[in-house]
Amino acid sequence: MHLLLNSASTITDAMSGRRYFGVEISAAARSGAAKLALLGARPGSSVLLYHGGSPRFFIDLFAIWRTGASAACINPATTRSELERIVDFLSPVAVLVDGNGAGAVAGCPVVDLATAKGEDEPAAIPRHLDDDALVLFTSGTTGEPKGVVLSFRSLLARVSLNRAYIGDANLHTTLCVLPTHFGHGLIGNCLTPLFGGADLVLAPGGDLKSVARLGDVIDAFGVTFMSSVPAFWKLALKAAKPPREGRLRRLHIGSAPLSADLWRAVINWSGTRDVVNMYGLTEAANWVAGASAADVEAQDGLIGRVWGGSASIRDEHGRLEAGGEGELVVQTPSLMKGYLKRQDLTAAALRDGWLTTGDVGRIDADGTIRLTGRRKYEINRAGLKVYPEDIDILLERHPDVSEACAFAMSDPITGEAVGVALVLKEGSASSIQALRAWTVERLVAEKVPTSWYIVSEIPKSDRGKINRDRVARICGENAARAPAEVSGGAA
Repeated sequence: MHLLLNSASTITDAMSGRRYFGVEISAAARSGAAKLALLGARPGSSVLLYHGGSPRFFIDLFAIWRTGASAACINPATTRSELERIVDFLSPVAVLVDGNGAGAVAGCPVVDLATAKGEDEPAAIPRHLDDDALVLFTSGTTGEPKGVVLSFRSLLARVSLNRAYIGDANLHTTLCVLPTHFGHGLIGNCLTPLFGGADLVLAPGGDLKSVARLGDVIDAFGVTFMSSVPAFWKLALKAAKPPREGRLRRLHIGSAPLSADLWRAVINWSGTRDVVNMYGLTEAANWVAGASAADVEAQDGLIGRVWGGSASIRDEHGRLEAGGEGELVVQTPSLMKGYLKRQDLTAAALRDGWLTTGDVGRIDADGTIRLTGRRKYEINRAGLKVYPEDIDILLERHPDVSEACAFAMSDPITGEAVGVALVLKEGSASSIQALRAWTVERLVAEKVPTSWYIVSEIPKSDRGKINRDRVARICGENAARAPAEVSGGAA
């Protein structure tokens, strides 16, 4: 089975202005599929996509799918050693690049389909909805790979649900500023509009210069929909002028916790109230719930109701409850098949048809979901559960704090203590002592950080999520070298 791009769709590179029409993309994909078939691409095999964020990426993706093979997408910034680790784990028939297609990685050929030689049409191969379509890696370039396997059935279910809840009229001209090697950017922001016959505009969004052009790009291309992450909007609100044409209809924000303050600020900047706090997981092929400010008041942690599925709470005894507080589990037609070659992880995540999300939250009587934290980063301070996301959101309300990241620290008395790294706004004169006093007035004593660090930036993943483990490691290393400069000391 392969997905057919709607012939009415276009993909435009915002930097060059080059527009590719659906019929042109489909013809190039057919040619690429013939070349891949000669390399052994077929149902049950995989091809590694080692580039992204361009029309060429989608041509190669559709070429892979025409052969019935699965596409494994990885960050183009992945280093050579990391790439070799993934190739060794995946055993793909080829590594696809955009330019410089020559040589091999761990014995696997490196190919640029645009210049490779091959036949005009691939041979017809039986394909099935439950064949593997995508492998998206959530970790493992430096450790054991963790690849989420999504079937064609999962993708079709998610794209159909996304379109139903967003509306094709809103998707008419969609802007993607996210990387295309993970679910938020690839499935939610790109495949959803493309398979609805909409136009897709691709623009970089990872640097200040690009982000500063956001309002102009929205106006120039008549963008009606876009989605990004909180970290992107923290930068855009500082650097980019709002769009002036009033064509933007709907915005999604997801992949990381969204504070009510940032939510409202994006509403003011964008000119539309249809700004949606989204909740999604790669394991569910992207979005599974959302709350729009057009329907509700912005609130910390509010993610609304499930999009085409159901959610429950698994309590501390392992029982499933329709409401209450505890670990969130979800069912949706777009669930993954499992983790590639990791039956142990698959068995832990998929239990009786429910996906264990690892997130902690509350489901109200009407089905509305609110997230309170992530179990993985839960801080156990003398038996009290502290969720660092709560501390992040509170501190970012301080007028002198640009970004905050709380994390667990080892403590000989309480087991774990709370540390926090802060990026202060330019010109701020606040001291750690003043910030701590402000926090004491607003948090219970057990949640107040005991160690404080002023840093120049908060490290993030390529998906725009705060890298708490790295923040904790850097702060610990810096404190060991020069504690007086970075730490406020113990409370």
